[in-house]
Amino acid sequence: MKKFLLLAMTLLMALSLVAGCGSDSPKKMVIGLDDNFAPMGFRNEKNEIVGYDIDLAKEACKRAGMEVEFKPIDWASKEAEIKGKRIDAIWNCFTVNPERQEAYTLSKPYMVNAQLVVVPKGSEITKIADLKGKVLAVQDDSTGSYILDRNNELRTSLKDYRKYPDFAAVYMDMDAGRIDAMVVDAVLARYYMVKHPDKYVALEENLGDEVVAVAFRKDDKEYSEKINKALVLSRLKILGIIAVVAMIALLIQDFVAFMKGNDSLIGSLFDKAGI
Repeated sequence: MKKFLLLAMTLLMALSLVAGCGSDSPKKMVIGLDDNFAPMGFRNEKNEIVGYDIDLAKEACKRAGMEVEFKPIDWASKEAEIKGKRIDAIWNCFTVNPERQEAYTLSKPYMVNAQLVVVPKGSEITKIADLKGKVLAVQDDSTGSYILDRNNELRTSLKDYRKYPDFAAVYMDMDAGRIDAMVVDAVLARYYMVKHPDKYVALEENLGDEVVAVAFRKDDKEYSEKINKALVLSRLKILGIIAVVAMIALLIQDFVAFMKGNDSLIGSLFDKAGI
């Protein structure tokens, strides 16, 4: 019995060391995000912040033994927010590029993304060369803005190049006819195209593939080490949940289609059962 108790205590001590929950470890992480960036981080009908990155961050922080707080920020001021220690991390489909590798400590990449050119459905713009003489929009201090700022040939060929505080404002101006095209992250573009298939299309050409990571202060290794350890298993769990939900949705869709196509059969079965 004593040997069993000693073994149990040893295991508990080992688990606490693995979890990294020492007295000097951070107990909470404040995450800065753009809360208009669906499906990664956005407001639902109850005004709650939800999304893939939100679920992933919650699961990773839980595994790392920390509480988590989500703080909406001005995206163009994100570097000042993290340097001023008003937030501990940026977790919001944050693209890895050379400028950001210089400015931040980045986690291991956890997702592949791309920069797409989105236009209104029916637009005469069908390839990147067609952007000449058009009005093109991006979110300020986004990956799309970095690409356009470096691409002098494309930028100088435009009629106008506009930067917005968030993509919600970009889409509003596209709907109003004030811009001809936008450069936008693939995850956000596809979300809008699925919701509004009659309004938006993406060009086949894109402006570059990329990977996404979590950003931390350049001199802060503690949060990044804890999140890196937790990220792989957290991602697998969230992707597994998404896969199960998608399978259930497909099964329901197939069942509804079967019901619609077999009204007479279902009716006769109900008659025989006395329903």
